[in-house]
Amino acid sequence: MNTVTVIGASLAGLHTARALRSQGFDGRLVIVGDEHHRPYDRPPLSKGFLTGATDQSQLALADAEEIADLDAEWRLGSRAAGLDTGTRSVRIAGAAPLVTDGLVIATGATPRQLPGPARAGVHTLRTLDDAQALRADLARGPARVVVIGGGFIGAEVASSCAALGHEVTVVEAAPLPLVPQLGDAMARICAALHAEHGVTLLTGTGVAGLCAEGATDRVTAVDLADGSRLPADVVVVGIGVRPRTDWLEGSGLPLDDGVCCDAGCVTPVPAIVAVGDVARVDGCRAEHWTSATEQAAVAARNLLANATVATHRSLPYFWSDQYGVRIQFAGHRLPTDTPRLIEGSPDDRSFLAAYERDGRTTAVLALNRPRPFMRLRRELAREVAEKCPLSPSL
Repeated sequence: MNTVTVIGASLAGLHTARALRSQGFDGRLVIVGDEHHRPYDRPPLSKGFLTGATDQSQLALADAEEIADLDAEWRLGSRAAGLDTGTRSVRIAGAAPLVTDGLVIATGATPRQLPGPARAGVHTLRTLDDAQALRADLARGPARVVVIGGGFIGAEVASSCAALGHEVTVVEAAPLPLVPQLGDAMARICAALHAEHGVTLLTGTGVAGLCAEGATDRVTAVDLADGSRLPADVVVVGIGVRPRTDWLEGSGLPLDDGVCCDAGCVTPVPAIVAVGDVARVDGCRAEHWTSATEQAAVAARNLLANATVATHRSLPYFWSDQYGVRIQFAGHRLPTDTPRLIEGSPDDRSFLAAYERDGRTTAVLALNRPRPFMRLRRELAREVAEKCPLSPSL
């Protein structure tokens, strides 16, 4: 294999490029990214970067020495527009096609949008440019901020905006945010954080539309499905993401809420793997930082072997920082699993809980209990590894 091309210059793409080099690939390595920025960390965008506590230089995922060690050909500001799997040729918008021997698809996901025309003052938050635009809008002065969507991104943005002194309302269509992830009882505890920090949480109603006026067509209010209207100077839409597979339509790769691949991140087309938010690995697509990094070594090994010789079996893990509280979760929770308090108190917003099913632990949740959480997470991960052993060590 002489040339490997990575489409996607963010977390998953960077880690796969590193894994290729560390596993002995010494050929031509091309990294294509549609943003003009070198790889950066996205989680701080809704937290420290938005409040100004973190600057852009602190977001970098690799320093100059690490970038040089990769010995890669970077094509930033370039958008993949199509793929011919027969010739393994990637069509690049405004440039010549890129022919490659091996291909890593790491194009991530893109935020879902509200229907209707674009309005000034309405933001999504996925990229560094998104965060810079939102931060500039918030710096105009005290604002009435409406966050549409009460998931983790929405809650983090609400927390950051409240810390900056803005008047914040969160609109969530479900009766309670985060129930699919945490279950009703634990989700209710997390939802209470909003009110405790002066943020209004409206649940059980959707958004009917956005009002705007003036020459700039700037948003002035959010109309809700129940007929009420919320005045707004800034609106942040956090209603989930969709995998970025539009450029792969018609390529012959199987697409179903992501690029379908086996447990080793390998697609049915030889010498093509997928990693990160865009990858539907063995029937599951995970939008978490740890999944993107853990899949990289497995995908690189299988790509270089041109076969599935290693598989990705890990314990799902995610975290969120809201209102000074770190929420951590790991495991496979079913709706029927019962949470049990192990230590601490929900009233203090500092506790550790385990979800149980038929007498065994299936998942763990912690608020501001990082050390005991990590201990239980490791124990749970060992149990998963014993039941579903990994392929030979990477």
